[in-house]
Amino acid sequence: MESSDRTCSDLPGFVSSFVDAFVDFSVSGLFFPRNLNPSPPPTRLPATDRLVAIGDLHGDLPKALSALSLAGLVDPVSGRWTGGSAVAVQIGDIVDRGGDEIRLLYLLHRLKIEASNAGGALLTIVGNHEVMNVAGDFRYATAAALDEFKNWARWYRAGIAMKRLCLGLEPPKDPFDGIPKSFPGAKVESWEGIRARIAALRPSGPISTRFIAPNPTIAVVGDSVFVHGGLLHQHVRHGFEEINDEVRSWILGSTPKTPEYVRGQESVVWLRKFSDGPECDCGKLAGVLEMIPGARRMVMGHTIQTEGINAVCEDRAVRIDVGLSKGCGDGIPEVLEIIGGGKEMRVLTANPAFDVRNKEEGEGERRKEKAGLGWLVREGGTKQVEVKA
Repeated sequence: MESSDRTCSDLPGFVSSFVDAFVDFSVSGLFFPRNLNPSPPPTRLPATDRLVAIGDLHGDLPKALSALSLAGLVDPVSGRWTGGSAVAVQIGDIVDRGGDEIRLLYLLHRLKIEASNAGGALLTIVGNHEVMNVAGDFRYATAAALDEFKNWARWYRAGIAMKRLCLGLEPPKDPFDGIPKSFPGAKVESWEGIRARIAALRPSGPISTRFIAPNPTIAVVGDSVFVHGGLLHQHVRHGFEEINDEVRSWILGSTPKTPEYVRGQESVVWLRKFSDGPECDCGKLAGVLEMIPGARRMVMGHTIQTEGINAVCEDRAVRIDVGLSKGCGDGIPEVLEIIGGGKEMRVLTANPAFDVRNKEEGEGERRKEKAGLGWLVREGGTKQVEVKA
């Protein structure tokens, strides 16, 4: 009688998927709906009835969940997508300054899958801190983050060892090859975490390839343009698809040099020209937007807005980085909501100061502070800044 026993060489794909799921759960505590990595989103998406924008998260998982649940996108207990067909854009800087970077990347990855299954979408933009880390600049990494990467490295190595036990599988690449074991100038206790961070985030690294490379650097949804820092004429002339492709190719390790348009103070991830302070070159901004067919506004992160989400230049420059993370301002969660296919904008906030009482007192001063944005305050401590297009 012929034996029905199977060896791992008969089922290499199954074994590999099982090991990957085991490592994922060990690192993040999450299982994904299915073994799926979402395809990179298109650079341009059509207008949608509900569009939500979320600012810089910087490795703070609890505050990120607060912002996502404030927007009605995520159940704060289960962490599951509740946004239905809404489209959400997170404006970049998921990493650095906090200790939950990997868990946050995993959560956002799962939410992308769940959003897609529900008929919606979640996009995460490449920020300057993603670029810095892929390039090996870890100056803003915390001790807690290095510990998180050490934990990832232990489980990832365990996964490699398990796969090597299966003769039917191609031997997996060791992401630690070529990385030094010591880093003079850094504390000895941080060396293992630094080494793990390099392995995970360098071009073609497991974390950068899976969680950062698919992200657009510039995205257009309806009449809203999303970019971490800002856009100038030369960026539009070069082409959004071209910039996205060049950055993705670099993160995947296909091209050796950091792309020009994410390097320097006037790059798309570093620019502060339209997000720093109340003054803004509105003429220059208008000229840039006029080059982008159908564009009404530019939505940016990168520069902390201590007064909360705000807009200038007749609401064409919208700044949404509220310094959310405990490691980067510990700001009160706020998110931008664009509804009616781009015709109306408002800000949702967890700030309890913005309740019904404050609608009647001092409204004029708040209008002034928000550079022309009108106020609509509803009961329950949620502020909405409403703008008619």
